[in-house]
Amino acid sequence: MEKKESKFKNNMSQGNNNKKPFNFYWIYAIIGVVLISINLFSWQGSGGSTITPTEFEKMVVDGQVKEVVVVNHKIARVYLTDEALQTSPHKEKIKKPIFGGAQNMSPQYTFEIGSGEVFDTDLKTWSKEHSLHYKYITEEDWFGGIIGFLLPILVFVGIWFFIMKRMSGGGAGGGQIFSIGKSKAQVFDKEKGTNVTFEDVAGLEGAKEEIQEIVDFLKTPKKYTELGAKIPRGALLVGPPGTGKTLLARAVAGEAKVPFFSLSGSDFVEMFVGVGASRVRDLFKQAKDKAPSIIFIDEIDAIGRARGKGMIQGANDERENTLNQLLTEMDGFGTNTGVIVLAATNRADVLDRALIRPGRFDRQIHVDLPEVHERKEIFKVHLKPIKIDESVDIDFLSRQTPGFSGADIANICNEAALIAARKNKKMVSRQDFLDAVDRVIGGLEKKNKMITDHDRKAIAFHEAGHAAVSWLVKYASPLIKVTIIPRGRSLGAAWYLPEERQITTTEQLIDEMCAALGGRAAEEIMFGKISTGALSDLEKVTKQAYAMVSIYGLSNKIGNISYYDSSGQNDYSFSKPYSEKTAQLIDEEVKFLIETSYVRAKKILEENKDKLIRLAEKLLEKEVIFRDDLEDIFGKSKFEEELNEEKKISKKSVEPTIDTSMEVSNDKPSEPTEEVKLNSGNKEV
Repeated sequence: MEKKESKFKNNMSQGNNNKKPFNFYWIYAIIGVVLISINLFSWQGSGGSTITPTEFEKMVVDGQVKEVVVVNHKIARVYLTDEALQTSPHKEKIKKPIFGGAQNMSPQYTFEIGSGEVFDTDLKTWSKEHSLHYKYITEEDWFGGIIGFLLPILVFVGIWFFIMKRMSGGGAGGGQIFSIGKSKAQVFDKEKGTNVTFEDVAGLEGAKEEIQEIVDFLKTPKKYTELGAKIPRGALLVGPPGTGKTLLARAVAGEAKVPFFSLSGSDFVEMFVGVGASRVRDLFKQAKDKAPSIIFIDEIDAIGRARGKGMIQGANDERENTLNQLLTEMDGFGTNTGVIVLAATNRADVLDRALIRPGRFDRQIHVDLPEVHERKEIFKVHLKPIKIDESVDIDFLSRQTPGFSGADIANICNEAALIAARKNKKMVSRQDFLDAVDRVIGGLEKKNKMITDHDRKAIAFHEAGHAAVSWLVKYASPLIKVTIIPRGRSLGAAWYLPEERQITTTEQLIDEMCAALGGRAAEEIMFGKISTGALSDLEKVTKQAYAMVSIYGLSNKIGNISYYDSSGQNDYSFSKPYSEKTAQLIDEEVKFLIETSYVRAKKILEENKDKLIRLAEKLLEKEVIFRDDLEDIFGKSKFEEELNEEKKISKKSVEPTIDTSMEVSNDKPSEPTEEVKLNSGNKEV
C-alpha cells in the first residue's frame, strides 16, 4: 500500500508539474463574450421590423395599433393589437424574439420620426379619432458610453502587455511579463538529456580524462571525500575554434545525470542596466536549489573580459557589472556548495585574471588541435554514416590533414559525400576525399576563368619556381602537387604537407622563406621583371622575418631578446616596447634576412634553369603535376635520408594555413591566391 501510495503521489506531482500555466487570453475572450451578449440583449429589447411612416398611418387607420412609444423624439416603437398579430401580413413579417418569450412583450415595428412637431400633432389627431394610446420616454445609451470609456483603456493595456512580453522573451501567459531578469539557461537532467556520451567524442584523450574526473566525482563523491579531496569549483576549456569544447560539455551533460544548465555568454547581455547581474543571480539560485548541478557557459569571453579595458571615464559598464556578479557567485562571501561551473572560450588571453584564478576555475583544460592518431579516431566517427569504398584509407586521410580540427574533418567528410553525389556515384572514393580537402582549403575550381596566354605562362613559371626551390632546399615542406587551375581566390597553387614537428629551427624557417620567394625569383629570371603576384609571399616572409627577429630571438644583432607579450597587455598600448634605435635595427635585420633568402632562391634557380623550364612546360601541358613529375626532372632529393633520420626524433603538429600569392590586395584580395600551403612551423605571427 505504501508503494502504491508513493507512486500515486509521484504521479500527482508529475501531473501538477505538467500543468500548463494559466493563459490570460481567456480573460479577454470572456470580456468579449459578455460585451457581445449585452449588445445582443439591448438589440433584442429595442427590436422589431422597420416600416415607413406611411405604413404606420395605414395601420392606425385600420385599427391595428394598440400603442406607440416615442423614444427620445427620434424613434417610434409600434405595438399591435392581439387581433392584428394573428393576421397574415404581420404574422410572416414580424421577427420572433431571439431568446424566446411572447411577441407582444416587445415592439413589432419601429420607424424613424421625421419632424417631431408634425408627428406630435398627428398623434393627437389619431388619439381622438382612433383611440390610439401613445407616450414619450427618454433612454440613455449607457452601453455606448461604457464602450467609449473602456475601449481606449483596453487598447493601451493590450499594447503594454504585448511590449512587455516581447521584451521578456515571449511565451504564453502573463507570468512572462516580468521575467526579463530571469536566467535563459537551457536545463538538461535525467529525463531530458543530450544523448551524447564520451564515446561520441573522438580524440581529446587528455581533456576527456580531466572532464571525466569531474563527472566521476559527481557520481561517486565518497571515493574522493574520504581522502579529504574537494570537488573542483570550475573548469575552463581553452582551445582553437572547432576542436570540440562544446561537444565535451554536451558529453558531460549526457554522462553526469545531474541538472545541467547550458547557456552562452551573450545571454547575459541586455540593453537594460542590471539585467545581466540579475540573470547571473537567478542562474546560480536555480543551480543551488538543484545541487549538485553543473553550469556551462559557452563563449565566456563575452562577459569575462578583463575589467578597465577601453572604458570611458565615469561610464557605467554593464558587462563589468555582470562579471562582478559572476565572480561573487562563483567564490564570494556566501557558500556555493555543489555547483560546478564549466566554461569554454578560444580567447583565454582576454579573460579577467580574477575569473581564471584557482577557487573559481581550478583547472584550465587545453583542447588542442588533434594529432595524427587523434585525427584517425575523428575520421572514424564522421565516416560511420558515409558509404565509402575500399580505396578510402583512414590512415592516409589522417596524414594528409595535419592541423585540421574536428570541425574541419567533419566538413571534409561531408564535402566528399557531396562531391560523390554530384558525380552520381554510389560510394565515396579516395579521390573524392582528396578533392574535398582541396575544396575546403583552396576553394572551388574555376576552369572557365579567362586568363591570357602571357599571364598563364607567368603563373606556370611562378609555381614552378616555388616547387623547384622547395625541392632543392633541405627543410622546406614536402610537395604534394602543383596546379595552375584557378581555385577560389588563387590563380595557381603549390600544395605542401608540413611535418608535424614540435620545434622549428632557424635553418627550417630560412628554407621556408627561400621557398616562398622562389615564385618571384623565377619571374625575374625568366622574364626580367616582377609582378604583383607575389603579394602574399612577401606578406608571409615579412611576418616570419619579424617574428624571427623580435619574438623568437633568432637574430645575432638583436640577441636573445623577445618583445612578445603573451598577456596581451601591449594591445592596449600606443608605444612600442623598444627604442627607435632598436626599431631601426630590427628593420635592417628583417630586410637582410629577406634579401638573403631571395638572392639564395635566385641562385638555386639560375643553377637549375633548364630544369625549371622543363617543369613549367610540363605544368602548362598538364595543368596539374605531382611529386613524381618533380622527381623525374630533378631526381631524388639528396636530403631525403637525412630528413628521415630527423623525423624519428621530432614531429610538429600545426594549424593548416593558406600561403597565398598572385593577389592584388592584402586584406580581401580580389584576385585568387597563388600558393596554398599547409604551413609547418609555428603559428605565423
